[in-house]
Amino acid sequence: MKKIISVFLLAVVSMTSCVNQSQEKDAVDTTRSRHLKENLQGVWLDDITEQPIIKVEGDSVYVFDRFSVPQSFTIHGDTLVISGRERITYVIQQLKPHTFRFYTSIGDMVSLHKAENDSLSGVEFAQEEQPEKKQVTKKDTIVMHHGIRYRAYAYINPTTKRVYHPGVTSEGIIVDNVYYDNVIHICVYQNKQRLCAKDIHKEMLEGIVPSDFLKTSILADMNFVKVSSKGFHYRAMVQVPDEMTCYYVNVLIDEKNQLTFGLKE
Repeated sequence: MKKIISVFLLAVVSMTSCVNQSQEKDAVDTTRSRHLKENLQGVWLDDITEQPIIKVEGDSVYVFDRFSVPQSFTIHGDTLVISGRERITYVIQQLKPHTFRFYTSIGDMVSLHKAENDSLSGVEFAQEEQPEKKQVTKKDTIVMHHGIRYRAYAYINPTTKRVYHPGVTSEGIIVDNVYYDNVIHICVYQNKQRLCAKDIHKEMLEGIVPSDFLKTSILADMNFVKVSSKGFHYRAMVQVPDEMTCYYVNVLIDEKNQLTFGLKE
């Protein structure tokens, strides 16, 4: 009986020791992470080009990219974890009050040093996304068909609907770029008589444009193409801003003011 009690007490002591060691390790890790986070605060410049790359303020990372949005971050051991639309990790090689080196996801090292001034003249870091105030773009086309004169319009209306698209800076930092979608109004007149009118939203093109692309793109443009026996033909462009890849979608408004979409081959 005494032997059983002794074994039990040894087990309890061992477990208590392990718990205490674990708690001490967690406390050390927490203190170290807090210290590294404090070192990370401020504006960081590229060692070679002296260009601003990131600004760290509180729990947020701001990238020198006018389209990207701020992302939250944490530090776990020697890993910088940035949480945006996706969770991205960077291995820290060195982080001191004025030196920051880390590896990108493809293994390239980024070497930075801290700026003396957190407010650099002429430098704009990503801020909480705010839509730019853009004017409505109006397109006006006159066409003759069987001796009849038609006037077709397309009004590209900016909205505040955010569209996020992942991007990578030249330094290999993954960012969340934000753009703002459009709603495009199309209408056709014969003299002063309006023959048709529709508002086109990107969501109408689901099943036409591949879903993955549609999710991260905007309804960028619309052009009138022609009049035929089937109706009035427009062509929409779905695109990620600042990229060459896009999809063209044929838009038909028939005599009953019904819409038909088809991917341009």
